[in-house]
This record gives sequence, C-alpha cells and structure tokens, in this order.
Amino acid sequence: MTSTTRLTVAQALVRFLAAQYTERDGVRQRLIGATWGIFGHGNVAGLGQALVEYGDDMPYHQGRNEQSMVHAAIGYARQSGRLSTHAVTTSIGPGATNLVTGAALATINHLPVLLLPGDTFATRVADPVLQQLEVPYAGDISVNDSLRPVSRYFDRVTRPEALIPAALQAMRVLTDPVETGAVTLALPQDVQAEAYDWPDEFFAERTWVVRRPGADPTELAEAVRAIRAARRPLIVAGGGVHHSRAEEALAEFAETTGIPVASTQAGKGSLRWDHPQDVGGVGHTGTATANELARQADLVIGVGTRYTDFTTASHTLFSGDGVRFLNLNIAPFDGHKLAGQPLVADASSGLAELTAALRMHDHRVPDSYVDEYRLDKDRWEYRVDAAYEADEPDVRPTQPQVLGALDALVDESDVIINAAGSLPGDLHKLWRARSRDQYHLEYGYSCMGYEIPAAIGVKMADPERNVWALVGDGTYLMMPTEIVTAVQEGVAIKMVLIQNHGYASIGGLSESVGGERFGTAYRYRSEDGTYTGAPLPVDLAANAASLGMRVLRAKTVSDLREALAQARAADTPTCVYVETETADTVSGAPPAQAWWDVPVAETATRPSAVKARELYDRHVSTRRRHL
Repeated sequence: MTSTTRLTVAQALVRFLAAQYTERDGVRQRLIGATWGIFGHGNVAGLGQALVEYGDDMPYHQGRNEQSMVHAAIGYARQSGRLSTHAVTTSIGPGATNLVTGAALATINHLPVLLLPGDTFATRVADPVLQQLEVPYAGDISVNDSLRPVSRYFDRVTRPEALIPAALQAMRVLTDPVETGAVTLALPQDVQAEAYDWPDEFFAERTWVVRRPGADPTELAEAVRAIRAARRPLIVAGGGVHHSRAEEALAEFAETTGIPVASTQAGKGSLRWDHPQDVGGVGHTGTATANELARQADLVIGVGTRYTDFTTASHTLFSGDGVRFLNLNIAPFDGHKLAGQPLVADASSGLAELTAALRMHDHRVPDSYVDEYRLDKDRWEYRVDAAYEADEPDVRPTQPQVLGALDALVDESDVIINAAGSLPGDLHKLWRARSRDQYHLEYGYSCMGYEIPAAIGVKMADPERNVWALVGDGTYLMMPTEIVTAVQEGVAIKMVLIQNHGYASIGGLSESVGGERFGTAYRYRSEDGTYTGAPLPVDLAANAASLGMRVLRAKTVSDLREALAQARAADTPTCVYVETETADTVSGAPPAQAWWDVPVAETATRPSAVKARELYDRHVSTRRRHL
C-alpha cells in the first residue's frame, strides 16, 4: 500500500520544489533555490501559508514589484548557469499580469524561471472575485492566460491531483537546455488551500540531468568539410556558449584552427578581450574589426546564437560572395537559421568534437589571415583607448569615460549588468571582458528596469563577487523599487547611475530616422509644445538615498574614480551618481559599424525625414536573403 501525507496543494508544491535537483558534469545543486513573493488574496492563504509552514525547506525573499522579482530570479538563473533558479508567486489580477514582461524576457533569453500566479476560484462559487477579468465568451479564461504565449510551459491546476503531472512537466521544461524559459503554473486560490492525500514518492528527491548531446556523425563530417574548405571563416559566439559553459572548448577550437571569434551581446566574454582570436562584438553595436571580417567571411560558424537583427545588421552584414553558415546549436530551430548547415549539439560537446576532427587533418587558417585580424584588432583597441581617455580629470565625464574609469578599476571577479538604453552599444564596442561571466547584458528583450533586480539575483547566486548595475536615468525611473529589497536583505550591489536627462539611445535613433528626437528628452515643455525646455529638477541621487542606498555623487572624472573605488570596497548597497557630458563636445564612443533596420516614413514634408528615407533606401538595397 502506498503511504501518503495529507497536505494542501500549496504545501505539497513547496515540499516538492524543495526536493528537486539538477546535475551536469557531476555537479549537483538545488533547482529551485528560493521563492520570491508579494502576497494578496490570491496566494496569501495558499502559498503564503505554505512558505510559513515549510520555511526551513524553502527560503523566501520579499519583493516590491512582481516584474522585478522575475528579473531577480532570472539574474540568479543566468549566474547559476541555468542549473538553478527561483520561483515567483503573486496574487491574482495585477500581480499576475505584472509577470508577463519578466516571463517574455526569460523565454526569449532561454533562462529558466518558475512563475506561480494565483488564479480565480476553480469551483466558481464566488464569481466574479476581486480583480477577476470576466470574459463573456469563455468562462475558463483569466488574466493568467496572458502568460501562455510568453511561457515555455503553462498549466492551470484546477484539481489537487493535477498538480503531480503539472509539477513534473514544469521541472522537465525548466531543466531542458532547448526548451527552458518561463514556466507558469496558475494556481486557483481555492485549490491552493485544498487538502489531498499525496503519495510520499511525490516528495522524494529527484535529480534532473542536464544533458550534453553530441553531434550526429554525418552532420559532424559535413561541418568539418565546410570548415576545411573555407578561406575566411569567422566564429560568431552567442549566449549558448555561456549557457553550456563552453568557453574553454571555444578557446581550444579557436586556438587550434586560428579562426577569429566575434561575439553577440549575449556571447561577449566567451573569450577574454585579450585572447589572440577575440575580435570583439559583431553587428550593429559591434567593432569595426569584427564587422569587416563578417563582410568578407565565406563561412560563418554560429555557436549558440539566434542571429538577431542586431547581429546580422538586419541581414546586411554577411555580404561576401557565396557566404554560407554553419550553425552549432543545441536547438534545431536555431541550427537551421539563414539556410545554415546545422550541427545540432551541445556547444561544449560539439566544439570538442570539431576540434578533435580538425586536428586529425592538421587544419589551420593561413597565417596571413591571423596577422590581418590581429593587426586590425590592435587598431580598434587604440580607438577604445581614445574613447576611455580622460586627460582633464576636473571636468564632467562622457559615458565612455565612465566605462573607462570602471574598466580601470575592476578585475575578472566583477560582474557588469546592463540591458537597455545607450549603454549596451557602448559596452558591446568598448568593454574589455575579463572572464566568462563578467559581461551580463540582457539584450534579447532589452528590458528597461532589469538591471537593479538582476544584480540582486546575481549577487545572491555569487555572494563573493562585486556586482555592478549600470543604469541610465530612463531605466532607473522605470523600476528603482528593488533598492529597498537590496537594503532589506543586505545584498551589497553596486549601482552606477548615469544622468543624461532622457532617452539618449532612442533620442539618437529618432534623429537618424527623421524623428528629430521628439519625446525623448526629460525637459520642460517649451513654447512650441515640445520637450525642449530646461532639464527637469529631478534628483535621482536623492531618490536612491531615500530608498536606503548609500549614494556617492561624482561631478568630475576625478570624483568618479574615487567614488567607484569606494563603492567597490563597500559592504552595503552603494550608488555612484554621475551626470555625463554629451559626445557632441567630448570624444564619445565610435559610431555604429553596421546598419540596423528601423523603417523610416516613406512620405514626409520635413527635410530630416526626407533625408533619412533616402539613406534608408540605400541601406535596404544591400539587404540579402541567405538561401
């Protein structure tokens, strides 16, 4: 006879989650490390009570915003190599819908997070309840259904016994290196509190092995032939390199063959910046070195990349005659992109197999090709030095000079986090990544507000590291609330808060497409109704201080260097606030080295838009479909 334990659905779920583990390469760890939660009537008596009941088994973190709790869980998951993550519980209604943005970010970036939103009554005895969305044509729809398209797995647990298959499927998806992303278990509030006799086997420890599939022999042989036939091959390293922990395998492959390695935003740091084969970021925000190699490449070897429009320069970058693509990816969907030759395998396993096969043929690119890209990389580093250089220490810094001051301070143990605005472009071109996980850019969804909560998650996953959230004023105003959480939990994140009075990135984009920077500045209205008056008297440093953060104000380059050093040594959450000079008056980052397609008005009377359309048409004419 099977032994059972009588628990509520919520209690059973918490006990189940506490017993789930992952294992890869012989390393075992908990799959769900903690649960974040904001409580309301949809989860307070269910999961809230269960977390009190089993607090010794499941750590709890209190958040201030449901979206930011997801960001914190994602930051934790990425720093943990996708082998561990957090759960997030919310009430029904706005608490649940606030999860949608974070869920989309997790799924787009292939990062695991478990979402546990409360739901309306399964029994419908109290209908409609507070915050319930009534849908006249369907009685079984709630706001939680908005999470379906942004989740890799979704289930609504309408009966206690349904939790068993739903929970097991949720763990399967969270630990699948191809399928992973946001997983949602919608939990009706009455079902959460309902008791059931659970088989004790449900609570036994389970270890989910994260597999490393090797390459199919036929695909591997074809890949080797393609590489041996190439004259100017180029590797594009994507986020899959980091997810697989394939950095050493990539370095060995590159060193063996001499093939240069460019990186996407997600893949930057796959090689150290000073590795002989590293040529920097590729695409719209990439380096001149990598992009020129991309234009002349006859074989592009994508490793763990999705080939977004920033990477391909909206399909204008890889323009060489007869260029072909070889795509090493664990996901067949991405392996076939750009009509590429797929090599479906784990990045580390696939690279090791390629290296071994090419060594048998003693294959290496010509020395002249190696000399060419190394010389060009040296030229680019001179441009980085020029952007970082601050000859006058008593003046206001530019944004690249802020990065230069930070670059001069950190070592390989520091982690740099960013997601949106003008900083990603500067970082991708300029930052000198020193370790595999130092460069943490969320650029799949490029979500403003990600940086601060993600920094908390990263610090929780790796407490000994110095973790820096690089935040512009636009991003800060979106979601500063988790500063309170960092203070409450004693999570000593560092924040560099850059004030440039508006949406600098979109302002520049607006100007380039004929939008004349409309609606992108944080200023008073002028007489003509536009936001071109004086800057707003907003003191973001005072705001951060009011939330409990230690704030260091830096007015000059010299102040900045001192403040950054103090922040790095601090053992409490610390902010360095700096107002930057514009690149119009002081040398800024090099301009974009490749195009990005943002459609321009086809008809217009304003000269700026007419001129922008003419330039747009010229760029569009260079686009190609890779078939």
